[in-house]
Amino acid sequence: MFRLASLMRGGDRLEVGGVPGLRSETLRQAQGRLCGTRLSYDDREFVVSHPFAKKKAKGWGTELLFSARRFGRARQGFIVLTALAVVVVALAGCHSAPRDPRTVAFLIESSPANLDPRMGTDGQSEHIDELLFDGLVARDASFHFTPALAENWEQPDPLTLVFHLRDGVRFHDGRTLTARDVAWTIDSILKGVVISPKAAAYASVDAVEARDARTVVFHLKHADNFLLTNLSTGAFGIVPEGSGREFWRHPVGTGPFRFVSQQIDQDVVVERNPSSWAGAPKIEQVRFRVVPDAITESLELEKGSGDVAVNSLPMDSLPVLAKLPNLVVEDSPGTQIQYLSFNVRDPLLKDVRVRQAIACAIDRKLMIQTLQQGHARLAESLLPTSHWAFTGDVARYDYDPARAARLLDEAGHARGRDGERFHLAMKTSTDEGTRLLAAVLQQQLAAVGIALDLRSYEYATFYSDVTRGAFQMYSLKWIGGNEQPDIFSYVYSTASFSPKGANRGHYSNPRLDALLDDAAESADTARRRTDYVEAQQILARELPAVNLWYRDTVVVHSRRLTHVVPTPSGSYAFLETAELAQ
Repeated sequence: MFRLASLMRGGDRLEVGGVPGLRSETLRQAQGRLCGTRLSYDDREFVVSHPFAKKKAKGWGTELLFSARRFGRARQGFIVLTALAVVVVALAGCHSAPRDPRTVAFLIESSPANLDPRMGTDGQSEHIDELLFDGLVARDASFHFTPALAENWEQPDPLTLVFHLRDGVRFHDGRTLTARDVAWTIDSILKGVVISPKAAAYASVDAVEARDARTVVFHLKHADNFLLTNLSTGAFGIVPEGSGREFWRHPVGTGPFRFVSQQIDQDVVVERNPSSWAGAPKIEQVRFRVVPDAITESLELEKGSGDVAVNSLPMDSLPVLAKLPNLVVEDSPGTQIQYLSFNVRDPLLKDVRVRQAIACAIDRKLMIQTLQQGHARLAESLLPTSHWAFTGDVARYDYDPARAARLLDEAGHARGRDGERFHLAMKTSTDEGTRLLAAVLQQQLAAVGIALDLRSYEYATFYSDVTRGAFQMYSLKWIGGNEQPDIFSYVYSTASFSPKGANRGHYSNPRLDALLDDAAESADTARRRTDYVEAQQILARELPAVNLWYRDTVVVHSRRLTHVVPTPSGSYAFLETAELAQ
């Protein structure tokens, strides 16, 4: 039996992993979630027992007790269920059906929303699309452009871009790639064949001409410094001519892997493309299996029914997983950024003082130490700190509850008799990491009088609400897209209101729009940097979103999967060169 935690009487608050007094799902909801595990509790303690084989129990003893520290008054019965992840990964006894040893079992926390590369903007869609589709160009580790489907290109004048396609490239269904496919991909976005959230990224394009089978010419309305970025693999993918709105059901690309099947909320299966122009991968097949529960995901890796997971496990489970002989934990600095977004049309959140107060009420350093176990760095901008356009000379919102209270008072939101000023709702997916983050925010905002109501939905429903602007607050990650400064236009320009872009909170500032337009068209790098510095200062001052932290890329994989090289963005591109040990 493992005694996971004891709740102390007398008003003490349980602390697990350094985070005091978090609400989480009730213990009754947790019962029966773990295969072969029995959960029981009373008003003092929470106990989990598991039928061990002797060899599995060796060295673990019979009881583990998390320490509780005194953190002031709190209601009894609060417990952090995610602490289970620290211990449960050691449990054994669950059994899975045999699987093909040639298939990599890749565990993901949510199903991709849309595998049409013109449509999918969520992390899972973009990561898997990067394996199925190619852009006209690619980017290397230093963000320099390299050939992809276009073997070379030239720009004879600021309004013309000419691409010369590789010879002999074929789609997964055997069709030959031509310039007409490139033209169709762009035209289908701009002319509304598909209603794409990426449309604003190609607003500079006036027309795309298929000059011959291997030459495609982009005619622009105005100069666009980011067009190459938006035509690169990972941000963009060429689809066959005629692909319509149902293309997502069976996507066909030119990438190193080809689509086999998808069962929504269950899995996506892809297989090696033996005819890939870039060379066939060593791995024969990958099954992306949806495992929304982090505890189950840890168990799957421990018992070998899962081969790899990227940035989806609780950070406090990593030290335990690293000690298991069959697993490897790879950790490297990342560019993924966790952010908290506001709907600025909301009657409460339209007041910048309320948004600034929320930022001051958030203890980001504590959250990095506890929720991320130190595997993250504070963020003050969407851009990575090493980027040429980044600036740290912006308004900052360090943890300061007193300042938060003053701002709320100034905004006219006095505390009521119960100590509350007003209620806000935060929508989350069922992903446990996001829900725990929301639970921390709930506690921290309560300290300044803001009652945060948490509403959790299955990912597809949650993401649909976010893209429709049906929220007050939500938190997600930017994955890869924030590595170039056109992210500011995509997320904050007036022209990028959803569904044309990712301005889901409907923030609008004419000065910001002018700066971003100028930076996109100017050929002067110094001038562009000046534009972006001012843009970052405006966003930090007006705060349509709070940049929380840059998350490290953490890949946990079985030892049978070799040559795994994590990327800063946390992409799945390492599957193109990884191998399965025999």
